[in-house]
Amino acid sequence: MSGLIGKKIGMTSLFDENGKNIPCTVIEAGPCVVTQVRTEEVDGYNALQLGFDDKKAKSSNKALDGHFQKAGTVAKKKVVEFQGFEGEFKLGDSITVEHFAEGEFVDVSGTSKGKGFQGVVKRHGFGGVGQATHGQHNRLRAPGSIGAASYPARVFKGMRMAGRMGGEKVKVQNLRVLKVVPEKNLLVIKGAIPGHKNSYVIIEK
Repeated sequence: MSGLIGKKIGMTSLFDENGKNIPCTVIEAGPCVVTQVRTEEVDGYNALQLGFDDKKAKSSNKALDGHFQKAGTVAKKKVVEFQGFEGEFKLGDSITVEHFAEGEFVDVSGTSKGKGFQGVVKRHGFGGVGQATHGQHNRLRAPGSIGAASYPARVFKGMRMAGRMGGEKVKVQNLRVLKVVPEKNLLVIKGAIPGHKNSYVIIEK
């Protein structure tokens, strides 16, 4: 699918024509520079490599500098390949937020907020042992039995237990584009998307 790289700015809300308050996310989408063109003849598939957000010169290296100089641009912080673009693009072309239109549906993927090591109540929505009844006095949020006995004498893989939560790639599908603001490269999308403020997201249509 074709798309753009963006940066999550934050959340706000808009009123629709019926006066309903709609929660939405503001994304700075592009402009993205075409840094490489994949072709069927050379690479075996067709795709565009897009770069977003300039990187400081001291944070780059000669290999990266040479790659981006071919496209006539500086090194970029985020580089992603997209397939499915219609039309002809060449190195150095810029793709803006106008690639999207108001009312269409997009998929947004990003890295969810890291929550650290969490227990089963927060991580999996458990109710706790005994729901504070049956004499429980100091282990209300404990996982309780994990089901193993002399047979099968082991814990099955995938058992929901305490552990590291968040910090994973998450894709939210079929979010409606409420507003496109070309002069500020902003995209307003209905609903919430994964990640903290200023985190990179990938918007596909």
